[in-house]
Amino acid sequence: MLDGQEDVIYVGKARDLKRRVSSYFQKQHDNPRTRLMVSQVARIEVTLTASEAEALLLESNLIKELQPRFNVLFKDDKSYPYILLTAHPFPQIRLYRGVLDARHRYFGPYPNAWAAREVIGHLQKLFQLRTCADTVFKNRSRACLLHQIGRCKAPCVNLVSASEYAQDVQQAMAFLQGRESEILDTLRASMQQAAQEQAFERAAQIRDRIALMQQVLSHQSVSSTRESDVDIIATHVGAQRVALNLVMIRAGRHLGDKSFFPQNAQAVDESTVIEAFMTQHYSDYEVPGVIVATALQDPEGLAQLLSQRHGRPVHIITHPQGEKRAWYQGAWQNARFAVEQRQAQQAVQGLRLDSLQQSLELATLPARIECFDISHLQGEATVASCVVFEEGKPFKTDYRRYNIEGITPGDDYAAMRQVLLRRYQPLVHGEGKRPDLILIDGGRGQLNAAWMVLQDLGLNDLTLVGVAKGEGRKPGLETLVFPQNQRSLSLPGDDPGLHLIQAVRDEAHRFAITGHRARRGKSRLQSTLQEIEGIGAKRRQKLLLQFGGLKGVQNASVEDIAAIPGIGLVLAQKIWHQLH
Repeated sequence: MLDGQEDVIYVGKARDLKRRVSSYFQKQHDNPRTRLMVSQVARIEVTLTASEAEALLLESNLIKELQPRFNVLFKDDKSYPYILLTAHPFPQIRLYRGVLDARHRYFGPYPNAWAAREVIGHLQKLFQLRTCADTVFKNRSRACLLHQIGRCKAPCVNLVSASEYAQDVQQAMAFLQGRESEILDTLRASMQQAAQEQAFERAAQIRDRIALMQQVLSHQSVSSTRESDVDIIATHVGAQRVALNLVMIRAGRHLGDKSFFPQNAQAVDESTVIEAFMTQHYSDYEVPGVIVATALQDPEGLAQLLSQRHGRPVHIITHPQGEKRAWYQGAWQNARFAVEQRQAQQAVQGLRLDSLQQSLELATLPARIECFDISHLQGEATVASCVVFEEGKPFKTDYRRYNIEGITPGDDYAAMRQVLLRRYQPLVHGEGKRPDLILIDGGRGQLNAAWMVLQDLGLNDLTLVGVAKGEGRKPGLETLVFPQNQRSLSLPGDDPGLHLIQAVRDEAHRFAITGHRARRGKSRLQSTLQEIEGIGAKRRQKLLLQFGGLKGVQNASVEDIAAIPGIGLVLAQKIWHQLH
């Protein structure tokens, strides 16, 4: 459905498309949201698909791409993490986000990185698989600290055979698939065999691994349900916000939960919210065999769509009993808590914004705040940051870093002029968003430099404030300075508006200094490699290609470097000493 400006305002699907579309225009709707949508429809476009599964996928893709304002939208800032076992003779285990590659083995997804890292930690203790990158693995000359503390068997220096390591990998995969009893039986049999062969030291090691696994399993939340993979979905509707909680059970183990706050969900029933989540979420991720979700109007039809989409049966339970009911109650409690927590956060953010508006005597609420900071080390690798807060919260998609070039090293005023010019010149041509408040991390000198740029651009109507550090850089002693009239303002240490300014300023500083450190480290390592006598462009390229980058060259031994054609032992020793 499109409005008069040709903007898509709603995307939907139906088995009987004529009946579905006609229903919007042939009766009076009780829901004001639906009435408003229908009043804005100027044109309808129709796409026919070969199957319901194809319709489900197309609907999800269009909603994510077009983000119509009358569709319930679920946004996730990150992809779900997986545990990855790489396709390598000695596989590496690590956390992974992104597109799945068929060459490797993936386990998950997990609701958050913390849950995945906890499992990886258990696997390191139990099976001692390597976590280092391949470039580090192939260039090590001695075992690392993880081997010394019993977290890795050091295949990098051949302290474990390929067959023994492969067995450990198989047992780790069985653990991730929920086959713990099978692993324990195998270990017990191996312990008995070692004892019979009077290999008592090996038997003791296996005994300790059995005890450790039993300890790990005792702390795991394990479901006794017959279905090993289950998702539980629950919603809670607050005064002004809806939360949906997803509990993930994989291989019979409770991996954790994740709360979502859908957009455009005001005055929408729970069934619509849950169906929107399931169609959008399961278009990107594998669907489990069982989903627990109440309040659905057509669970059979949705289960059939998901089954067609993923090529295997999916069962949706709307009236859970026993253990599944307990899981659902827990998910609902989490959803309710998420709503209450978000409402409390919004109250605090609203108080901070109101206080800041009054303190700075602003005509409107500072809904969008942009803050700038400069970071360098004695003028080296100068980086400027711009962080953005909207409605009192970080809006990280609009964060930007700027590498400052062409100025006198250490000239913060010139750096501030350059970043303000680069940031706001597009605003003169109608591009970008206008901030309600601009904060400059610095005193009157940096503030005046910024003010001159805004004057030159004709943006003197933008509100500009400098945040000067207090005595000893102690929080709460900051002074707010204003351009032109030499006015300054010191707010009480417990002022909510000052707390917001401190949060924005600290975030700008963090974002600037991390960018500066990365740039400085890269430039120093590059210059170090370039300054070595006898290393030209071709040899430098060989080194970087052989070791997978600058870090790999640093981690390489003299013998590894000397093995590269055209390097030799003498030059390899020179390179190694220069980099260490």
